[in-house]
Amino acid sequence: MKPYLIAEPALRRLELTITRRLDGLLQGEHLGLVPGPGSEPAESRPYTAGDDVRRMDWNVTARTNEPHVRDLVADRELEIWALLDATASMDFGTAAMEKRELALSALAAVGFLTQRTGNRIGTHLLHGGGVRTLPARTGRPHLMALLQAAFALPRTPPGVAEPLLGVAAEQLGRVVRRRGLVVVVSDFLDTPETWELPLRRLTARHQVLAVEVLDPRELTLPDVGILTLIDPETGRRREVATGNARLRRRYAEAAAGQRDAISQALRRAGATHLRLRTDRDWVRDLVKHVMRQRRFASLAAGPIGPGGPSGQAGPPLDGPPSVRRRPPEGGGDAA
Repeated sequence: MKPYLIAEPALRRLELTITRRLDGLLQGEHLGLVPGPGSEPAESRPYTAGDDVRRMDWNVTARTNEPHVRDLVADRELEIWALLDATASMDFGTAAMEKRELALSALAAVGFLTQRTGNRIGTHLLHGGGVRTLPARTGRPHLMALLQAAFALPRTPPGVAEPLLGVAAEQLGRVVRRRGLVVVVSDFLDTPETWELPLRRLTARHQVLAVEVLDPRELTLPDVGILTLIDPETGRRREVATGNARLRRRYAEAAAGQRDAISQALRRAGATHLRLRTDRDWVRDLVKHVMRQRRFASLAAGPIGPGGPSGQAGPPLDGPPSVRRRPPEGGGDAA
């Protein structure tokens, strides 16, 4: 059966889940990406002391014999780019789904919740064959084609060399010219030194949301006797005696240290951190993240005016770079 015939029913079910539970959560206008009054002409109004004379509306002034200026509104179109990690380490899951499926769900949620307002979305797909780029466009047909391409990515056989997440982030930085939202969906298992600097370069220009996906077995080791472990990216095998309580404790401590290092690196890079797990309700975790970010954006924009500089609500998934404030713990949900 052709891949798109398999993907279509799954994507429709996913869309139904997202729209039923999240519809209306992020609807409404959002702030422009560039600070200031904006560039799109709006209504004319009588001139008042202090108005910029460069915005004089001479046609209305001539008709009314009274000085008028034309207000400007911010451009509300948002360009969104997603970097989806579909390397071999994502083909793992011991709970409700694999990490790969959870990553695709997160990408679909971003797409379905933002494409309705005319936003453009494109993606970088990182997998064993390299990095595939799908350009940013608007509309549901483009979004469904993008998700079908991600759904149909082949699994990488163990031991096949794959591009690093940092390399893909560097490539994305060269492709994305217009300031916007960048969503990186990965397990971030590459050493932080390889991807922290590329992410920091992205956050210098764009709003970056880092979606970390993980499975509970990556945090704790069950007591199931002799367990054969295979590294999906190198193909290395190792037998582990899980009945050893000391070994399980050391494993949990090492896993916690690894996740803490990831959180610290994302915080230093300036990215907003969202953690999703295969054994939890990822939609509820996404809702909690969005509401938390809205509260912080509202607090940050409060002194400027109702709803921010342009009197509007915040943009999809987070506050704009000019007014965003991050929570002390990087915005990620605790494991």
